[in-house]
Amino acid sequence: MTWRDGARRLRRGPRFGRPDQAVRVGPRSALVLTLASVAGLMMFVWPLLVRVEPQGLQHGTDAPFLFVAILPVLIVVVLAELSEGGMDSKALAMLGVLSAINAALRPLGAGTAGIETVFFMLVLAGRVFGAGFGFVLGCTSLFASALLTAGVGPWLPFQMMASAWIGMGAGLLPRRVTGKAEIAMLVGYGIVVAYGFGFLMNLWFWPFVTGAEVDYHDGSLSYVAGAPVLENLHRFAVFTLLTSTAGWDTGRAITNTAAILVLGPAVLATLRRAARKASYGEVGTYGERSATGEGRVGRR
Repeated sequence: MTWRDGARRLRRGPRFGRPDQAVRVGPRSALVLTLASVAGLMMFVWPLLVRVEPQGLQHGTDAPFLFVAILPVLIVVVLAELSEGGMDSKALAMLGVLSAINAALRPLGAGTAGIETVFFMLVLAGRVFGAGFGFVLGCTSLFASALLTAGVGPWLPFQMMASAWIGMGAGLLPRRVTGKAEIAMLVGYGIVVAYGFGFLMNLWFWPFVTGAEVDYHDGSLSYVAGAPVLENLHRFAVFTLLTSTAGWDTGRAITNTAAILVLGPAVLATLRRAARKASYGEVGTYGERSATGEGRVGRR
């Protein structure tokens, strides 16, 4: 190989993750991501785990605001960890484009009757670009769409975390499934996350808006401070079934199913073509001319 022929080569990026992953997740990032997810989950479920005495319940409403203040910091830490050496300019550009697309898609449904047009693209992008990219895209998409639709509120950090899990989960689906089986798998995943998103978003506000000082045996669907976890979970399951599952969550599941069936194959092909052309994690290097004039490829 001559120097001119072999001067320019591409080398692989970080050794961890697939070559088409826009955000490579190494061991440290995976640990931070896991810890952040556990902390985020605790933000949703802590009222079920912490026993609060009735006389101190008036202070219980302070806790959600403390968590809302902490969660954005937590997300920023995770994004910084994922971006350190794992996100190049090409991945950042793709993240910006897809975040803008999702932000523009969300107002088309505006959540009416559960019609949410933002999640199917999140599922497809997470599937193509990997779990790390899906996590980041989930956060940025919901944040951008909230700014666009004036949807900023105490619920936003919880929406961002739940959406981040959706994108990350799509990137963790089995890679060997292809063709029609892949579309069927993504449809099933879209249905599951549609109900899961509704479940989590109900859970974040349910303990604080449905009343707490009601005897469990009266059949109320309200949260009871200090009640056994299973009793509160039963109340919450019935509350969710009656208030959102049959309407909003089912509408979201239908939207995801229709969008993935109709647009999924074309969008997947487009995103994969973009991933191949971008060659995430690969940079050009130049070989050094040897004393004999023959070139050898340099590796940084």
